[in-house]
Amino acid sequence: MAKLLYAAAMSLDGFIAGHGGDMHWLTDHLGPNPLADELVDGVGALLVGANTFRGDDPNKGTDSEGAFGGRWHGPQFVLTHRPPDEPVPDTTFLDDLDAAVTAAKAAAGGKYVNVLGANVAKQCLEAGVLDEILVFVVPVLLGDGVRVFWHPGGTDVRLDRIRLVDTANALWFRVAR
Repeated sequence: MAKLLYAAAMSLDGFIAGHGGDMHWLTDHLGPNPLADELVDGVGALLVGANTFRGDDPNKGTDSEGAFGGRWHGPQFVLTHRPPDEPVPDTTFLDDLDAAVTAAKAAAGGKYVNVLGANVAKQCLEAGVLDEILVFVVPVLLGDGVRVFWHPGGTDVRLDRIRLVDTANALWFRVAR
């Protein structure tokens, strides 16, 4: 059964995107990462938020454009109430979280559904369907931007560590149920 994984690069001060959703901050910090390479092969589908789908790819216009620096190709499911007028190859637009999760899991087979976008990841967490979280901590302080799992008033989500990978500055957790 496919699992939902939220995998993201995050600044040390907790931002996954800079001010206004800017992702160009990440460009200077990309490089060889064996854990990210391993992850690409384990992803069977993407569940993407609308802002991320329409957002700011730091590799736009290059051979590295797209998920995982352009190295991943396959079905993606975009959660949105405003699908584009023209079809997008390998992309299904849905306006219901449960339907999007079900479709993405079916398409992923036994591999991961990688969640892209802070808002859709938060929705998955709140709905109790997010299974794992992988964070690559980038040694930079952004000071402003899009926070990972921002929840006004706070919340208490328990996580169990699966893996700690020093060479990738990565923390991998299972969402405790």
